[in-house]
Amino acid sequence: MYDPQDGEAKMGLVKAIAFGTVLLIGLAGCAQEYPLLEGGLDYTYARYVPSASYSQGHSLNGGGGSFVLNVNHYFGIKADLQGYGSSLMNFVIPAGHTNFPGGATARVQGNLFSFLFGPQFKLRIPKAQPFIHFLFGGAHSDVYTHAFNAICAPAGACGFSRTPGTNTLWGGGIDIPISRRISIRPAELDDLISNFDNPFNNEFQNSFRYSAGINFCLGAGKR
Repeated sequence: MYDPQDGEAKMGLVKAIAFGTVLLIGLAGCAQEYPLLEGGLDYTYARYVPSASYSQGHSLNGGGGSFVLNVNHYFGIKADLQGYGSSLMNFVIPAGHTNFPGGATARVQGNLFSFLFGPQFKLRIPKAQPFIHFLFGGAHSDVYTHAFNAICAPAGACGFSRTPGTNTLWGGGIDIPISRRISIRPAELDDLISNFDNPFNNEFQNSFRYSAGINFCLGAGKR
């Protein structure tokens, strides 16, 4: 004999199973989504550390942005562009230097710009998204041109090129989503390695960089 209450219970169970199935499928689909493009704006601080003992380390403040074209859920190609305002830098070169036998001193201003490209790997979990990257590219600073004009020009050419330097950067950070499209980046910590090849520097400059800002997600793809 048909029991209406039993039929209603079975119908309710079927509806619950169907709803749960649809929900799980929807959640799985969302878990597989990733933004096709990410764009960030940031404040950045760099502690520039020249390798020559007569060029003092100094702090640089600036800002810029980054763009990431995501290939899949975890991997993307990143472009990082940063600029730092002018900062005073002291040069105190003792007598006996190969390029400056009589020694030299100067206090000049200079800025720094970097443009870097490379891979980024990001772990996309709901409440925090850590990432690492390895970038390489170029850098330009007018501090060495100013030093050239202040030190070399009065005494004649120093015999070196004032071409831009090269840059390598590796490190990582974390993004904290506050919506589907916007994330806050409280910290990105990087090792910024530059090479300005001239008598004012020796080999590579190994500097620290901190960045913080906001990240935007555009478009959606499937893994």
